[in-house]
Amino acid sequence: MTAINGPVHGTWEPHPAARWEDGFLSGNGHHGALAFGDPNAERVVVTHHTLVRPSGNGVHRRPPRLAAGLSALQDRLLAGDHTAAEEFTDGRPHQWAQPFHPAFQVSLVRPAGDGGDYRRDIDFTTGVVRATSAGWTSRVFVSRPDDVIVQQVTAPGLTLDISLDHRLPGAPAGLGVGHGAVLVPEGALLSLRADYPEGDRAFTGVTLVVVTGGTTTLAPPCAHVERARSVLLLTRVRRHTGELDVTAEGRALRDLPMDYDELLDRHAALHRPAYERVTLDLAAGAAERALPGSELLKRPRHPALLERLFAAGRYHLLSSCGLFPPRLTGLWTGEWNTAWSGAFTNDANLNLQTASAASADLPEVTEAHAALIQRQLPDWRDNARAVFGTRGVVAPAHTDGESGHSYHFSREYPLHLWTAGADWLLKPLVDHDETLGRRDPRTAAALAEVALFYEDFLTRTDDKGRLVVVPSYSPENRPAGASWVTINAAMDLSAARHALRTAADYHPDTPDADRWRALADRIPPHRINEDGALAEWAWPGLADSYDHRHLSHLYGVWPLEEITPYDTPDLAAAAHRALELRGAENDSAHGHLHHALIAARLRDGDRVAHALGQVLDGDFFHTSLMSAHYPNRHVYNADAAHTLPAVLIEMLLQSTPHRLVLLPALPPSLPAGRLAGVRTRFGAEVELTWAPGRATAVLKPTRTARIEVRTSSGDAESIDLVAGEDHALSMEAW
Repeated sequence: MTAINGPVHGTWEPHPAARWEDGFLSGNGHHGALAFGDPNAERVVVTHHTLVRPSGNGVHRRPPRLAAGLSALQDRLLAGDHTAAEEFTDGRPHQWAQPFHPAFQVSLVRPAGDGGDYRRDIDFTTGVVRATSAGWTSRVFVSRPDDVIVQQVTAPGLTLDISLDHRLPGAPAGLGVGHGAVLVPEGALLSLRADYPEGDRAFTGVTLVVVTGGTTTLAPPCAHVERARSVLLLTRVRRHTGELDVTAEGRALRDLPMDYDELLDRHAALHRPAYERVTLDLAAGAAERALPGSELLKRPRHPALLERLFAAGRYHLLSSCGLFPPRLTGLWTGEWNTAWSGAFTNDANLNLQTASAASADLPEVTEAHAALIQRQLPDWRDNARAVFGTRGVVAPAHTDGESGHSYHFSREYPLHLWTAGADWLLKPLVDHDETLGRRDPRTAAALAEVALFYEDFLTRTDDKGRLVVVPSYSPENRPAGASWVTINAAMDLSAARHALRTAADYHPDTPDADRWRALADRIPPHRINEDGALAEWAWPGLADSYDHRHLSHLYGVWPLEEITPYDTPDLAAAAHRALELRGAENDSAHGHLHHALIAARLRDGDRVAHALGQVLDGDFFHTSLMSAHYPNRHVYNADAAHTLPAVLIEMLLQSTPHRLVLLPALPPSLPAGRLAGVRTRFGAEVELTWAPGRATAVLKPTRTARIEVRTSSGDAESIDLVAGEDHALSMEAW
């Protein structure tokens, strides 16, 4: 943690974490470590992004073959049969994605001793979780370059029993577990293999125990250490089929440096610069900044809490991204019964969690997101062919990371008919390209496949000759008095239009581009309903259902810029009315923060503050500063933790390739502060400082551009930026 005269880059607690949910977290985007317990019984739960429990039913994990019946379904929906799609399945039972689960816990038990002077803390700049008590110190981090969980315990005359323990809440009774323990020159090598009850998959964890001083003996499955000065543990876990060569895994661990400081230096050289790229200072008081997280959470409206949650959110997001982007639980869980399978939920949660990646300068997050998409594109093609009979790609609403097939659906959640997912998932990659000023050929190719899908899918027209999106689905809502799958959901209209035009932009001066733009121009406009609100379905007879957690119909406001107060004021007013009418349904964190992101785009600082307040006042955060899905810390979930930094950035600064908006939705409760290191989509880094009555922004462009600057007063001016030349802006009376 840094000095309290600036924002604190870590958090601490004066008491042990009795619940795994309160355990401090470390991760490298592959392995995760969740540390809790006490000095006499410390536990580190080991996780890995690949650990999902096999479903045992490969047939039901393929997309349903429904394309032959699509035309008849379209006819029925267009004829006014609003329940037609309830029968459009292959009769399979509802099936979740394969559930994410922990591997085991590394258990360290020592004789009962003095637990005085206890403190545990985490340093976001290094990812080190530390606990100290009466001469005993434990430190844990997960190395980026070496892909290993590193744990060191030091104390005079250290005596420990060390074991790998699979007995975590919800572990299946049929899990076939075998332990191994052998002495090696460094100390001991422990292993745990677990065979799933279903299928031929297994996972194996290996821990090298390096003992300095003292003696090491075996009491299988434990290693017993007596009178040591320090113990270093190096742990990896693999998911595999067949046999895993534990000896080779141990040899690979023994090839690593056996020095904690050397391992940490190698890791920090990668982690620290990424974490430190962006900082937020809200001029909080030193006394509040010094508080432990549990005390700060009792002051939900204090700037020091927002500072720390911003820092923790960036840290946890960075730490959970590597092999994959974050799951619903990030990279961590302490139990097997993970809510909603701990999947990647694509129809809202994943994009909300990664919403700050481009602006908060975390290309590591975007690359993890891109890698997941690239691995699953073949499955997206299968979805398009099997369900819709088209070329191109259709993204699933849920994925476990292994399969990108659409197989999670039911009557109430007809997710196999959601067509907007590919555009929604590719939008962050487009934003990232704009910050860099170059177009990734992988993104260009994927966008072309999305456009091909729409070419084949958009064949029906209305009585005015405009294209009709049918079937159409607005996650996860339905019109009043109708079923879930209907016609012309607002999100589908926005996604199709955006995907076609963006694909054309990525493939300029080609016949494809002209054809895609012409197709986009035939998509109907949004509808404004009798309440003056942007309608969730632009089709006669489909009435809005306002009390819902999702805000899919306002996709054109955020993350797109299809609807803005500057370019489309009438539509922006209708979108704002739709936001006013929207309920919170079940008080999910993602719903509140999605609301805040849209409100920020619509320049409504009061509504941003209210939505933030619902989360801050609702007891959504554990003392680990990881969050929950519902109030009162119910259901461990990363949505609030990872999305909150994006909300804070959006209310302070927004950008497009041609526009900068400064302080669009600043709540009155934050009269002063500094946001540094933010990246814009016109290729400049920005440092923004504000105080009552004045604000300044320093732009550091990496490429030459002409942009429009909008301020909180509504003023607009055009400025020319020159690559390599700083440009300062001043505002008054904001």
